Amino acid sequence: MKNFTVPTRDEVTANNQAIFDNLNKGLGFIPNLYAYFAKNETALGDYLAFQNRKSSLKAKEREVINLVVSQVNGCRYCQSAHTALGKMNGFSEEQILEIRGGAASFDSKLEALAKFTQSVTVNKGRADQAIVDSFFAAGYSEASLIDAVIVIGDKIISNYIHNLTEFTIDFPIAPELEAMEA
Repeated sequence: MKNFTVPTRDEVTANNQAIFDNLNKGLGFIPNLYAYFAKNETALGDYLAFQNRKSSLKAKEREVINLVVSQVNGCRYCQSAHTALGKMNGFSEEQILEIRGGAASFDSKLEALAKFTQSVTVNKGRADQAIVDSFFAAGYSEASLIDAVIVIGDKIISNYIHNLTEFTIDFPIAPELEAMEA
């Protein structure tokens, strides 16, 4: 099995070094996922542009999507990173665990989004029609549907990169979700 390594700043191109410097200023460190993308000349910049695009979804809504997709795809790195980001966006530990399980009983709109995200991800875009109807009934629009699918795609990219490489998780490790392990 290949041992995948995360590059240091000195091991990436000048363009990626500049991105590292900006990330370090903003975050205080370079997450291993972002550093790994820098093994490719353009992937890090492309991914960050994709991830930071304007959206009709609020930050909390994007975190719901990130948590659900990361759970469905079994990505421990992204579960851990988005548990930390979820807390920064005001979710409690209990709420985060519920969201990862595809629910949000504490907020009906987020509940519809969590169920929608889980159905879309599990069914590879062929979500259950009743769940899609609930998504729209909760107040989401077709623009929201497009934005949700874009965030799902973004998270699938990072989930797959980490699931393939299994480089070190540099966030506090999120607890396992036993109900999803079955």
